[in-house]
Amino acid sequence: MTEHEKRPEPHERPERPEEQHREHTAERGQAPSAVGDHASQHPAPQEDGAHVSTGIETAGVPEAAIPELVIISGMSGAGRSTAAKCLEDLGWFVVDNLPPALIPTMVELGARSQGNVARIAVVVDVRGRRFFDNLRDSLADLETKNVTRRIVFLESSDDALVRRFESVRRPHPLQGDGRIVDGIAAERELLRELRGDADLVIDTSSLNVHELRAKMDAQFAGEEEPELRATVMSFGFKYGLPVDADLVVDMRFLPNPHWVPELRPYTGLNEEVSAYVFNQPGAKEFLDRYAELLQLIAAGYRREGKRYVTIAVGCTGGKHRSVATSEKLAARLASQGVETVVVHRDMGRE
Repeated sequence: MTEHEKRPEPHERPERPEEQHREHTAERGQAPSAVGDHASQHPAPQEDGAHVSTGIETAGVPEAAIPELVIISGMSGAGRSTAAKCLEDLGWFVVDNLPPALIPTMVELGARSQGNVARIAVVVDVRGRRFFDNLRDSLADLETKNVTRRIVFLESSDDALVRRFESVRRPHPLQGDGRIVDGIAAERELLRELRGDADLVIDTSSLNVHELRAKMDAQFAGEEEPELRATVMSFGFKYGLPVDADLVVDMRFLPNPHWVPELRPYTGLNEEVSAYVFNQPGAKEFLDRYAELLQLIAAGYRREGKRYVTIAVGCTGGKHRSVATSEKLAARLASQGVETVVVHRDMGRE
């Protein structure tokens, strides 16, 4: 069971009704359903009989009983507790603030549970260099034993973190006698290497608790894990680049439907807007070629063991071209066996 972190989380800021997501279905021709926190999922096909060798030598325990491991870390105030609670609701055995040196021991204990603890999530709160060194040693130990583990890193902007700490009038755990921003800077530097090793980075700067849970659900709710999961996020360049993007697509080379009076009030989810965008010279060709490029990239990600990718598709305001393209691109990825979540970050902000 998790112990509540007494630190600010994304749910402590008001929800942003203007942030839009859209839920897709994997079946062709079926209309997507619009819901409150629209996070779209396209299930990917699985290979029967898949087995991962762990290499842990646990006397009398079948190798298949070795539990799945997820390590949750990130910036204080970025939503670690919310992410952990989401996994707990999904049936994971969650351990909060476990000393990093004990992670391999926890995995072995799970293996001895005869399958009763099949999935373990560990929340790691790295508050000093010694803790970080212990975490690095534990990860190296797991790697030598071929334990399959994933790292989820919760990120947030300095401004958002300062607001969250100030709203609950609590100091940052690393600020000492300094200011909150000093603690944030120290923690960000301490976690720089871990962030680079993360399998999944979630930026919670503009997310409320429901949107963060939707993202976690999209990645971990399935009973069977697909080979690769993608988040396709539309955004507006005038609102800034998504910090958790792995790939960025710029759709500003196409004419802007904003300057067509009859299309201006609508978004890229509208069929007429989408038709206008993809009837422009080069639009369909770009989509075809970029989808082919993503097939090549996805194959490389799978070989390297990367399970998550965030593709940011931008236009000026994140309302027309990027939204229409994100929808089309998500459908292409789903047809290629990639489970896909679509998020329209800036749609409705105007």
